[in-house]
Amino acid sequence: MNTPPPLRPRGPRPPGRTRSTVVAVAALAAVASAVTSCSTDSGSDSSTPSFSERPSPPDTASFSGTAPSMKESVVESARAAASAAASSASAAASSFEASVSAEAERANQAAQKALKDVDGQGNAMSDVSMTGKPRSGTGGLLVVLVNITNKTDSKASYAARVDFLDSSGKTVETRYVGAEDLAPGERAQPLAVSRKPAEPALTSKLSQAQRY
Repeated sequence: MNTPPPLRPRGPRPPGRTRSTVVAVAALAAVASAVTSCSTDSGSDSSTPSFSERPSPPDTASFSGTAPSMKESVVESARAAASAAASSASAAASSFEASVSAEAERANQAAQKALKDVDGQGNAMSDVSMTGKPRSGTGGLLVVLVNITNKTDSKASYAARVDFLDSSGKTVETRYVGAEDLAPGERAQPLAVSRKPAEPALTSKLSQAQRY
């Protein structure tokens, strides 16, 4: 019977080979960790949207002055609208009156001068009447046709004063018209044009009529 030879115990591995293996394993582990970290960061950047920081409200303490209230804004808007309406009405009146002859305008100026020293209604109220003209033909303006008829037996000139009143009866505007050297029975029809806006509505009144 053959007896197997006894096993020889292995001696220790050479230290250089063991150290090399450990270093290699450590290097591989570091590379794998770096790759994993990069992959995770990249995925996080692509999947998570970026938001800008919410802006903070302005510091009102640094503002100077005070903001206008709603009431003040409404009042200012109303004033601006009224001013624009008044300017528009005045411009329309000027345009309408531009169509009136220079002779009629001169007579109106003479009428104002003639009534300067007249007390009361004057001496010719029965010779003068008024007729309103449709606003559709006057650009929306309040225009009054003043009918003057010389009911005497001699040539005469006339002056009339037309007042425009608001709803309370207060005179807000006055216009003067006239006709010069009318023969007996002759008739003239000068226009009294209000320069006020269409609203609020006004009414016309013949306040004076003088024959001279």
